Amino acid sequence: MSQASESDRNGFDIEQILQNATIAEKVSLLSGHDFWHTTPLPRFNVPAIRLSDGPNGIRGTKFFNGVRAACLPCGTGLAATWDQELLYQAGLLIGEECKAKGAHCWLGPTVCIQRSPLGGRSFESLSEDPYVTGKLAAAYINGAQSTGVISTIKHFVANDQEQERISINAVISERSLREIHLLPFQIAIADANPGAVMACYNKVNGEHVSQSKEMLDGILRRDWGWQGLIMSDWFGTYSTSEALDAGLDLEMPGPSRLRGPLAELAVSSRHISRATIDERVRNVLEFVQRAQKTAVSAEESTRDLFEDRKLNRKLAADSVVLLKNESNILPLDRSSFQSIALIGPNMKTAAFCGGGSASLQPYYTVSPYQGIVEQLPDDVQVLYEPGAQAHAFLPELTASDTQTPEGSPGLRIRFYRDPPSVHNRRVIDEVILQESMWQLMGFSHPELDKLFYADIESTLVAPVSACFEFGLTVFGSANLYIDDKLVIDNTSVQRGGNFCFGKGTVEEKATVQFIEGTSYKLKVEFISGPSSKLVKPGVVNLGGGAGRLGMVQVVDPNLAIARAAEAAKRADVTVLCVGLTRDFESEGFDRPHMDLPVTLPPLINAVLAAAPNTILVTQSGSPFNMLPWAEQVKAHCHTWFGGNEVGHGLADVLFGAVNPSGKLPLSFPRRIEDTPTFLNFGSDRGHVTYGEGIYVGYRYYEKVRRDVLYPFGHGLSYSDFTFSDLEITSTSAILNVTNNGSNYGPPRAGAETVQMYISPVNPSIARPYKELKGFCKVHLEPGETRHVEIPFDRFTTAYWDQELHCWIGEKGQYKILVGSSSQRVLLEGVLEVHETTTWSGL
Repeated sequence: MSQASESDRNGFDIEQILQNATIAEKVSLLSGHDFWHTTPLPRFNVPAIRLSDGPNGIRGTKFFNGVRAACLPCGTGLAATWDQELLYQAGLLIGEECKAKGAHCWLGPTVCIQRSPLGGRSFESLSEDPYVTGKLAAAYINGAQSTGVISTIKHFVANDQEQERISINAVISERSLREIHLLPFQIAIADANPGAVMACYNKVNGEHVSQSKEMLDGILRRDWGWQGLIMSDWFGTYSTSEALDAGLDLEMPGPSRLRGPLAELAVSSRHISRATIDERVRNVLEFVQRAQKTAVSAEESTRDLFEDRKLNRKLAADSVVLLKNESNILPLDRSSFQSIALIGPNMKTAAFCGGGSASLQPYYTVSPYQGIVEQLPDDVQVLYEPGAQAHAFLPELTASDTQTPEGSPGLRIRFYRDPPSVHNRRVIDEVILQESMWQLMGFSHPELDKLFYADIESTLVAPVSACFEFGLTVFGSANLYIDDKLVIDNTSVQRGGNFCFGKGTVEEKATVQFIEGTSYKLKVEFISGPSSKLVKPGVVNLGGGAGRLGMVQVVDPNLAIARAAEAAKRADVTVLCVGLTRDFESEGFDRPHMDLPVTLPPLINAVLAAAPNTILVTQSGSPFNMLPWAEQVKAHCHTWFGGNEVGHGLADVLFGAVNPSGKLPLSFPRRIEDTPTFLNFGSDRGHVTYGEGIYVGYRYYEKVRRDVLYPFGHGLSYSDFTFSDLEITSTSAILNVTNNGSNYGPPRAGAETVQMYISPVNPSIARPYKELKGFCKVHLEPGETRHVEIPFDRFTTAYWDQELHCWIGEKGQYKILVGSSSQRVLLEGVLEVHETTTWSGL
């Protein structure tokens, strides 16, 4: 078949469909066909288009037993690079992964602003600052869309807490909505034109955004002139006529709950006009038409190429932020020590991603331990001690721990229509699990109803004679049996917890004595989601059900700390790695506090007492309480949920293979009580007031003169950089940046991020002391000087006027502050604006 005839066969005519399709056919296009696909219309050659999560990698169509994928650093990790060119390359990788998974559309990036460290999905967003968020998101989107894949920017707008997220009403002033929360969307849409926008779950000022005519038709369509697709978040459509009329084109997932016959009735009863239906259909068809131009794999597949690993390693390394380096302890000289203590529960845990939609099955992971040991000479003695257990949920069993009843590695899950009480019930489906967690949202089988049953079975051989703690958490219901004895009952009585996007139970636990070398038979009898006894308002029900079985050897916490301290005392070098994991930071719930697990501060104190020169590595997607020990340590690196290559990226910085250049995209506060949202976070009977207004992050800390532990934009290097010769023109700030060589050891190439802040001299309205309005990452050889120009744009001097409902660039003087962090201003100039201007639109 010729190329032209193939195009004719696969193409479709939008006008022909609008003129000839029935109302039922048109309405069918306005909701998903299933969990991940749009609805096809074969009569008019309209194909189904696959969408896929998520912001740091492409999962494919399965939460459960999915195809493995590349995992990039989390959003805050990517933003810590402050590198638009690098994020463009990251977007390219996302696009190619998307095509390998057979998907035309990527559900990312997330650009909501981190108001509070406690936000469950803070790690998934980029920054507390709207300008840097918008610019970095645009680079990420442009990279992905250059491959032909469509990006879906999300979650429009102010979806920055998880508590009661489908019912919470975010009460926000018009000014803070425009200047802080809408601005990253506005910048990214202007600079990158993503093909789709995902509406958020929550309300803004009394109305769900997914059915807000003011937000969708008003701001997105009319004010910004944006013409792409607007889709709901999954199960985030709450009405038929209102959502259609407001501009929500696509209800996801399918089959539809609120369109279908209900939308047909809305048309026939004139609640919705046929013209409105045609508008929605046109947007969907234009989306499909754009998507189908890109060839994707017919089946979900993998790539895992060498160049992908190399890029991911660079992303991980460039995201590492060197927070302190007193006495030039770093980088480590491999030839200067004979022993090294590697301590901490995060040392051998590859915390590569956060939880929820960002979570996926990685091709591989590299833990900090692996990354460090790989770069050590063979004659260096390695002393490893976890020092403490710090689990939100007990660690999952893996294929290396277990065998199926047939003797293969892993756990066998069998699905049934009937309960265990039915003799000789028929097996409907069978899957081998590599980990002891099963998330069945999106899972379906034609012979299974919403209520179904499953048995998860394996055997394990006890590695030592000791007590082992088991944990079982579930959305649905489940019981654990060991050697046919009931050990955990999570069916009869259930207590609400954070598992499965906040829909599940707490982890019920039991302790069992094992004998070394003995084989034990494990069996979980599971019943799907509808069997849950929990009632949780404001929580998304993604369907299916889920469960997680965990196991860990019981240890004496005092003995574990003593062993760690002794290792630190004996070793020439000590690296301590502590922090959070995806079980603490996840979609579905917010953190209740900013503290680390209670087992960790005693470990940190003991190790620092034994080895004062300990190199501290902290890991998380958003800030946690680091006092008082962060003030005691001499060398401190922060690494994020760093993707497949998290361990390699960290080790490259520790040993100097990479000169650190990461900068904090978030302020690290001293205490949760110091944060701008301390009194304004979480649901208050379904409401949350954004009382901090425009004073988010560093804007707040500087306004109230409140000290932080580490400021926004902070990050050290092994090189010394100077800024000089600042010149301010009417259109840009121009300066020279010089790499003066190394602070320690031989001269080395490095990178510095030039940050430009603006500070109005005599504003007519209350404004932050200064705001980031430009940045540029500069890569320099030793001794090299580069001429850097940071252009001004329409946002440089502008604020939103709530009386005129537009942006205003006010005449007057503005300080131009240039530096390497929000608190390290190195050069200052003055911009004179001679005329007040107003503007609106994109």
